[in-house]
This record gives sequence, structure tokens and C-alpha cells, in this order.
Amino acid sequence: MVLDYTGVGNIGPIYDALQKKQQGPMCMKAAEAVIAQVGERAGPVVIVTGFPEGGGVPETDGPVGAAFIARAIFLGLQRESVIVVDEDWRDMMYATCRGAGLTPLPLPESGIITPIPYLRPVYVATVPKDDAGCAKVCDFLLDTVDPSLLIAIERPGCNDRGLYHGLGGRPLDGLVADMDSFFHKGRRKGLVSIGIGDGGNELGMGMIADELRQLFPKARDTGVPARGGVAAQTATDILIVANVSNWGATGLVAALSCLLENQAVFHEAELEVRCIEACVANGGVDGMFMGPEPATDGIAAEEWRGLLHTFRMTIQRCLGFTVGWQGTMGDWRQSRA
Repeated sequence: MVLDYTGVGNIGPIYDALQKKQQGPMCMKAAEAVIAQVGERAGPVVIVTGFPEGGGVPETDGPVGAAFIARAIFLGLQRESVIVVDEDWRDMMYATCRGAGLTPLPLPESGIITPIPYLRPVYVATVPKDDAGCAKVCDFLLDTVDPSLLIAIERPGCNDRGLYHGLGGRPLDGLVADMDSFFHKGRRKGLVSIGIGDGGNELGMGMIADELRQLFPKARDTGVPARGGVAAQTATDILIVANVSNWGATGLVAALSCLLENQAVFHEAELEVRCIEACVANGGVDGMFMGPEPATDGIAAEEWRGLLHTFRMTIQRCLGFTVGWQGTMGDWRQSRA
């Protein structure tokens, strides 16, 4: 998760800072929480995502990972998810979910989700960017939909002045709805939350906000008067940091696959390529190239294919899906005298 594929150079110090606050394997810790909360609570998992680039266009990092987390939770735990994005990103999110092998559906007006036989559904809810409209939807999600767990992946987190920024200090005023308040209210209701981010300005990174301000100049000061720094102030209960947030989602999916001993939970590499392509074909852009290219933070979809294929093969070996020298399944080296 923390190899510096993009060459930005931030992930090492961010990971070290996290380990001082949250020790141990972060993806496994998050996967254990997912399994526990879904087991204890009856509601769907709510996943919040979407990060605006120029003109408010959403980037591929985040929505793709959200779709595969929803897929893993459905296949591994038979629990539906609700993915929440801003209203103007609805078509992008629907297409991204289809690319991930899910059938996107609007959240029922009743807020009650009932199982649909012979279908892999995911529900998509949208929020307006104005505070009052966003709060109305969020209250409906918390009080009526009644989720089992909250997850944020590559979602802007406000700083200690309540302002949102891109990693370089670009103001995001008017481009993104306030979902920080949703997580604060969720905590008061006793909901466990997981955050996934890669730069320090994402919702959930408040767990290490002080450390970020010490590490990176932009985290404490954007350079724009009276705006403060880009470091996100809202903390989640569990935090996953990765060189690319979608890669953090991959780690969570892999951990779920291992804990549940179900290789079907971890998707084929070709499916992620298709998902990225669907995202950019329907409004998403790569966060490095800033154009509708099939990539995530500058890593081309074909490169993701190789990474995912290697990861999936590793999981299969861990689960014993290898053929020994006598034709039996499992690693014969672990059982020999």
C-alpha cells in the first residue's frame, strides 16, 4: 500500500505518522472492523467518495475503489452498500459501479433496502452541495437508512477552519458537499468509521492532522491568506493510507478476501481496468493527467492490471489455491515432514 508508485514522495512519512497513532496492519484492522460491524448491525454500509478536480469534475481515484469495496462486502458478507457522491457525479458513479460488476440502483424513498435475488446491487445516493440540502440527505441516511458502518475513500476533508482544498492548496469552495458533518453525526450515533486517503487532505486524515502540519508546509498553510492549511481535521476510527487511495481500497478488499477465506471477494484485474475505463467514459478524469484518460493518479489502467493480477495470485496462494507436486491443492512445503 505504501510503495511510492507515483513518485510524489509523501506516503512514507504519512505512513510512519499513522503507525505512531494506529499500530499494526491497517488494512487487516479495517477489514476486521467491517466484518464485526456488519455482523452486529443490520443496515447497509455507507461509502462516501468523490474528489473534484478543475471545474468540479470528479477524479477516478475514489469512485473506483468505492465500487470494489461495495462489491467485496456484498460477495463476502451478503450486505448491500450505499455509495454517496455529489449530485453532479451521479452518472459517473453509476457507470463506475457497472464497470465493477455491480448493478447500481437509486436508494429507495423509504430508505429500506431489501435483498434482491439473483442480482449484485449497489445503491447510489446523491447530495447537493449546499449545506442545508446536504444535511437533509445525511440525516435521512443516518436516521432512516440506519447504516452499519461508514467509509470515506478519497473524499475531501475540511481543515480546522472548515474549508476544503486540493493537495496543493487549491480552494474547493462550491465544488464539494460537506460530508464531514455526516461523519461527526455518525460518531455520535455510535457508528464505526473508516477513512482511506493518500495525501492528507482527505476525510479521515484528522487522526494525524498535527503530524501532517509538521511534515508538509502546505498542510499547515496553503499560501492563501486566512485559509489555513490543507490538512484534514476530521478523524475516522480507523485510517488506511496508501500511495493511491484506490490502492488502499485494494488492500481492504484483499484483507476481506483473506479473513473470509473467499477468493471471489478479490476481483479480477481485467474488471478493474474495465471499471476505470467506464469511469472516465462517463465524466471521470485522472487526477494526475487531469483528462479522461484510463488511469488513476497517473498510473495507467494497464499498469493497474499487472499490480492487481500479482496481488490476486498472492491471495490465491495464501488461501491454498496452488497445486502441489503430487497434484493436491495447497502448499506442500507447509505439510512435509
